[in-house]
Amino acid sequence: MNGHTAIAIDGPVASGKSAVGSRVAQALGYRFIDTGVMYRAITWLALERDIDLHDEAALTKLATDAQLTIEPGPPDAPEASRVQIDGIDVTDRLRSPAVGEAVSLVSRASGVRQAMVALQRKLAAGGGTVMAGRDIGTVVLPGAQLKVYLDASVEERVRRRHEELLVAGKAATLEEVRQELALRDTIDSGRDVSPLRPAEDAIIIHTDHLSLDDVVEQILVLAQCR
Repeated sequence: MNGHTAIAIDGPVASGKSAVGSRVAQALGYRFIDTGVMYRAITWLALERDIDLHDEAALTKLATDAQLTIEPGPPDAPEASRVQIDGIDVTDRLRSPAVGEAVSLVSRASGVRQAMVALQRKLAAGGGTVMAGRDIGTVVLPGAQLKVYLDASVEERVRRRHEELLVAGKAATLEEVRQELALRDTIDSGRDVSPLRPAEDAIIIHTDHLSLDDVVEQILVLAQCR
Protein backbone atom coordinates (compact mmCIF):
# COMPACT_ATOMS: atom_id res chain seq x y z
CA MET A 1 0.00 0.00 0.00
CA ASN A 2 1.32 3.44 -0.85
CA GLY A 3 1.32 6.71 1.04
CA HIS A 4 -1.88 7.86 -0.66
CA THR A 5 -3.93 5.00 0.74
CA ALA A 6 -7.00 5.46 2.90
CA ILE A 7 -8.74 2.73 4.86
CA ALA A 8 -12.39 3.38 5.72
CA ILE A 9 -13.85 1.61 8.76
CA ASP A 10 -17.58 1.98 9.35
CA GLY A 11 -20.09 0.39 11.69
CA PRO A 12 -22.70 1.07 14.37
CA VAL A 13 -21.94 2.37 17.84
CA ALA A 14 -19.84 0.00 19.98
CA SER A 15 -18.83 -2.17 17.05
CA GLY A 16 -15.15 -1.62 17.83
CA LYS A 17 -14.27 0.91 15.10
CA SER A 18 -12.04 3.14 17.21
CA ALA A 19 -10.08 0.39 18.96
CA VAL A 20 -9.58 -1.52 15.73
CA GLY A 21 -8.85 1.55 13.61
CA SER A 22 -6.21 2.93 15.94
CA ARG A 23 -4.42 -0.44 16.10
CA VAL A 24 -4.50 -0.84 12.31
CA ALA A 25 -3.14 2.67 11.83
CA GLN A 26 -0.38 2.06 14.35
CA ALA A 27 0.65 -1.18 12.61
CA LEU A 28 0.79 0.52 9.20
CA GLY A 29 2.35 3.77 10.38
CA TYR A 30 -0.75 5.66 9.28
CA ARG A 31 -2.70 8.47 10.90
CA PHE A 32 -5.91 7.46 12.67
CA ILE A 33 -8.93 9.73 12.56
CA ASP A 34 -11.99 8.90 14.65
CA THR A 35 -14.77 10.98 13.10
CA GLY A 36 -17.14 10.10 15.93
CA VAL A 37 -15.24 12.29 18.38
CA MET A 38 -15.50 15.18 15.92
CA TYR A 39 -19.30 15.02 16.06
CA ARG A 40 -19.11 14.63 19.83
CA ALA A 41 -16.99 17.78 20.03
CA ILE A 42 -19.58 19.77 18.09
CA THR A 43 -22.28 18.30 20.32
CA TRP A 44 -20.37 19.29 23.47
CA LEU A 45 -20.03 22.84 22.14
CA ALA A 46 -23.74 23.01 21.29
CA LEU A 47 -24.66 21.91 24.81
CA GLU A 48 -22.11 24.29 26.33
CA ARG A 49 -23.66 27.20 24.41
CA ASP A 50 -27.22 26.03 25.09
CA ILE A 51 -28.10 25.73 21.40
CA ASP A 52 -31.43 24.13 20.50
CA LEU A 53 -30.50 20.69 19.16
CA HIS A 54 -33.42 20.85 16.72
CA ASP A 55 -32.28 24.20 15.26
CA GLU A 56 -30.39 22.99 12.20
CA ALA A 57 -29.36 26.49 11.09
CA ALA A 58 -27.78 27.24 14.47
CA LEU A 59 -26.04 23.86 14.57
CA THR A 60 -24.73 24.34 11.03
CA LYS A 61 -23.30 27.76 11.88
CA LEU A 62 -21.70 26.32 15.00
CA ALA A 63 -20.06 23.46 13.06
CA THR A 64 -18.95 25.74 10.22
CA ASP A 65 -17.41 28.38 12.50
CA ALA A 66 -15.80 26.05 15.05
CA GLN A 67 -12.03 25.59 14.94
CA LEU A 68 -11.67 21.84 15.40
CA THR A 69 -8.38 19.94 15.47
CA ILE A 70 -7.80 16.23 16.03
CA GLU A 71 -4.48 14.60 16.85
CA PRO A 72 -3.42 11.07 17.82
CA GLY A 73 -3.61 10.33 21.53
CA PRO A 74 -0.69 8.89 23.50
CA PRO A 75 -0.09 5.12 23.12
CA ASP A 76 -2.43 3.01 25.28
CA ALA A 77 -4.51 6.08 26.22
CA PRO A 78 -8.27 5.49 26.71
CA GLU A 79 -9.00 7.74 23.72
CA ALA A 80 -7.25 7.12 20.40
CA SER A 81 -7.57 10.81 19.46
CA ARG A 82 -7.20 14.13 21.28
CA VAL A 83 -9.70 16.75 20.20
CA GLN A 84 -9.54 20.52 20.54
CA ILE A 85 -12.38 22.83 19.69
CA ASP A 86 -11.88 26.59 19.70
CA GLY A 87 -8.58 26.04 21.52
CA ILE A 88 -10.05 23.89 24.31
CA ASP A 89 -9.00 20.26 24.73
CA VAL A 90 -12.40 18.60 25.17
CA THR A 91 -11.30 14.96 24.80
CA ASP A 92 -12.13 14.01 28.37
CA ARG A 93 -15.58 15.64 28.19
CA LEU A 94 -16.87 13.83 25.12
CA ARG A 95 -18.04 10.57 26.75
CA SER A 96 -20.48 12.19 29.14
CA PRO A 97 -24.06 10.87 29.16
CA ALA A 98 -25.33 14.26 27.99
CA VAL A 99 -23.10 14.22 24.90
CA GLY A 100 -23.90 10.55 24.25
CA GLU A 101 -27.62 11.22 24.31
CA ALA A 102 -27.40 14.27 22.03
CA VAL A 103 -24.74 13.35 19.47
CA SER A 104 -27.04 11.53 17.03
CA LEU A 105 -29.42 14.50 17.01
CA VAL A 106 -26.61 16.90 16.20
CA SER A 107 -24.90 14.66 13.65
CA ARG A 108 -28.08 14.11 11.61
CA ALA A 109 -28.22 17.83 10.74
CA SER A 110 -27.20 18.04 7.07
CA GLY A 111 -25.22 21.27 7.52
CA VAL A 112 -23.23 19.77 10.39
CA ARG A 113 -22.40 16.71 8.30
CA GLN A 114 -21.35 18.86 5.35
CA ALA A 115 -18.96 20.84 7.54
CA MET A 116 -17.51 17.72 9.14
CA VAL A 117 -17.18 15.81 5.85
CA ALA A 118 -15.25 18.72 4.31
CA LEU A 119 -12.89 18.75 7.29
CA GLN A 120 -12.52 14.96 7.29
CA ARG A 121 -11.59 14.92 3.59
CA LYS A 122 -9.05 17.66 4.23
CA LEU A 123 -7.51 15.64 7.08
CA ALA A 124 -7.26 12.56 4.85
CA ALA A 125 -5.85 14.42 1.85
CA GLY A 126 -2.24 13.71 2.82
CA GLY A 127 -2.75 9.95 2.43
CA GLY A 128 -1.77 7.18 4.81
CA THR A 129 -4.99 7.45 6.79
CA VAL A 130 -7.27 5.08 8.66
CA MET A 131 -10.62 6.79 9.22
CA ALA A 132 -13.44 5.37 11.33
CA GLY A 133 -17.07 6.46 11.42
CA ARG A 134 -20.50 5.75 10.02
CA ASP A 135 -20.31 7.17 6.50
CA ILE A 136 -16.63 6.96 5.61
CA GLY A 137 -16.84 4.36 2.84
CA THR A 138 -20.13 5.67 1.48
CA VAL A 139 -19.69 9.46 1.66
CA VAL A 140 -16.44 10.81 3.12
CA LEU A 141 -13.90 8.64 1.29
CA PRO A 142 -15.80 6.73 -1.41
CA GLY A 143 -12.52 6.18 -3.25
CA ALA A 144 -10.79 4.52 -0.29
CA GLN A 145 -8.71 1.56 -1.41
CA LEU A 146 -10.09 -0.58 1.41
CA LYS A 147 -13.51 -0.32 3.02
CA VAL A 148 -14.43 -2.36 6.07
CA TYR A 149 -17.79 -2.50 7.85
CA LEU A 150 -17.61 -3.86 11.39
CA ASP A 151 -20.79 -5.35 12.79
CA ALA A 152 -21.81 -7.14 15.96
CA SER A 153 -25.02 -8.31 17.59
CA VAL A 154 -26.94 -5.88 19.76
CA GLU A 155 -26.18 -7.95 22.87
CA GLU A 156 -22.45 -7.93 22.18
CA ARG A 157 -22.44 -4.20 21.52
CA VAL A 158 -24.40 -3.54 24.71
CA ARG A 159 -21.88 -5.64 26.66
CA ARG A 160 -18.92 -3.78 25.17
CA ARG A 161 -20.42 -0.34 25.69
CA HIS A 162 -21.39 -1.19 29.29
CA GLU A 163 -17.84 -2.38 29.95
CA GLU A 164 -16.39 0.83 28.48
CA LEU A 165 -18.57 2.91 30.79
CA LEU A 166 -17.57 0.90 33.86
CA VAL A 167 -13.88 1.26 33.01
CA ALA A 168 -14.42 5.00 32.65
CA GLY A 169 -16.06 5.08 36.09
CA LYS A 170 -19.52 5.89 34.75
CA ALA A 171 -22.50 4.08 36.21
CA ALA A 172 -25.09 2.68 33.79
CA THR A 173 -27.30 -0.39 33.77
CA LEU A 174 -27.33 -2.82 30.86
CA GLU A 175 -30.90 -1.76 30.10
CA GLU A 176 -29.92 1.93 29.98
CA VAL A 177 -27.10 1.12 27.58
CA ARG A 178 -29.44 -1.01 25.45
CA GLN A 179 -31.94 1.86 25.18
CA GLU A 180 -29.17 4.34 24.28
CA LEU A 181 -27.84 2.08 21.53
CA ALA A 182 -31.32 1.38 20.16
CA LEU A 183 -32.06 5.13 19.93
CA ARG A 184 -28.74 5.91 18.25
CA ASP A 185 -29.13 3.02 15.80
CA THR A 186 -32.58 4.27 14.81
CA ILE A 187 -31.37 7.83 14.25
CA ASP A 188 -28.13 6.81 12.49
CA SER A 189 -29.82 4.37 10.12
CA GLY A 190 -32.91 6.48 9.47
CA ARG A 191 -31.47 9.93 8.86
CA ASP A 192 -31.92 11.46 5.40
CA VAL A 193 -28.27 12.50 5.02
CA SER A 194 -25.55 9.82 5.04
CA PRO A 195 -27.50 7.04 6.76
CA LEU A 196 -25.47 4.26 8.35
CA ARG A 197 -25.06 1.40 5.88
CA PRO A 198 -22.17 -0.62 4.44
CA ALA A 199 -20.63 0.62 1.19
CA GLU A 200 -21.42 -1.68 -1.73
CA ASP A 201 -17.76 -2.69 -1.96
CA ALA A 202 -17.11 -2.93 1.79
CA ILE A 203 -15.82 -6.08 3.44
CA ILE A 204 -18.23 -6.90 6.28
CA ILE A 205 -16.64 -8.41 9.40
CA HIS A 206 -18.89 -9.77 12.14
CA THR A 207 -16.92 -9.40 15.35
CA ASP A 208 -19.03 -11.18 17.99
CA HIS A 209 -16.66 -14.11 18.39
CA LEU A 210 -13.45 -12.35 17.37
CA SER A 211 -10.88 -10.73 19.62
CA LEU A 212 -9.53 -7.27 18.92
CA ASP A 213 -6.31 -8.86 17.69
CA ASP A 214 -8.28 -11.13 15.33
CA VAL A 215 -10.11 -8.21 13.72
CA VAL A 216 -6.95 -6.12 13.39
CA GLU A 217 -5.12 -9.04 11.78
CA GLN A 218 -7.95 -9.59 9.27
CA ILE A 219 -7.85 -5.95 8.19
CA LEU A 220 -4.05 -5.92 7.93
CA VAL A 221 -4.20 -8.99 5.67
CA LEU A 222 -6.85 -7.27 3.53
CA ALA A 223 -4.70 -4.14 3.41
CA GLN A 224 -1.68 -6.05 2.15
CA CYS A 225 -3.81 -7.61 -0.60
CA ARG A 226 -4.77 -4.11 -1.83
